Amino acid sequence: MSKLADVNEKIADKVVGGYKKIEDGVVGGYKKIEKGAVDGFNKMNDKIIEKVFSKDGETVEETKKRLAERE
Repeated sequence: MSKLADVNEKIADKVVGGYKKIEDGVVGGYKKIEKGAVDGFNKMNDKIIEKVFSKDGETVEETKKRLAERE
């Protein structure tokens, strides 16, 4: 290959590598936000189930199972 082609290939590799790092950062950030939102929702959902639907001495898991059986 010519010198120009070699230099062009190196530049292309650096650009692709840079975009890959940006992509990984954006996707990683999104996944962290998504996990936080889902975890927060599940905690809130468990509290509502505990306060509204649980019978005396029943765990959240037992309540969820009982409610799922009714459907």
